[in-house]
Amino acid sequence: MVRSRSSSATSSASEKSGHAERIAKPAVKRSGLLRGLFALRHSRDGIAATWREESAFRQEVCVAAVLLPIAFAVPVGAAERVLLAASVLLVLLVELINSSIEAAIDRISLERHELSGRAKDCGSAAVTVAIVIGLLTWGVICGPLAWDWLRAHL
Repeated sequence: MVRSRSSSATSSASEKSGHAERIAKPAVKRSGLLRGLFALRHSRDGIAATWREESAFRQEVCVAAVLLPIAFAVPVGAAERVLLAASVLLVLLVELINSSIEAAIDRISLERHELSGRAKDCGSAAVTVAIVIGLLTWGVICGPLAWDWLRAHL
């Protein structure tokens, strides 16, 4: 493999920081099923990297592992079931996007800058909004069920 000088400088810095190096390859346009398979591989790599690097994502996946089965076990209609599951998956989605924003900002520079801070704060706020959406969804759909259960058993 041939690397440019800038690639070598970047690789030594990335090796020191513990990040895996990605070597630029010529763009090959794939189509059809092969394109989908490569997209799935990149998606898997992104989820694995986020799992490895972001403790918040690991925590949210653990919460999702509990809530998703509950979403399919509660006695509600199909639309409510989809809303419960989608609100949990929304948090994971926004966390993945937030992590990608943070990685891009850190790639540009690790020094503090007002715009970098604003971008990271906005990503964090987006995760918070997704969590609030999830809480509201679960509260509205499961709250009455939980209340009825509590009244019957207490």
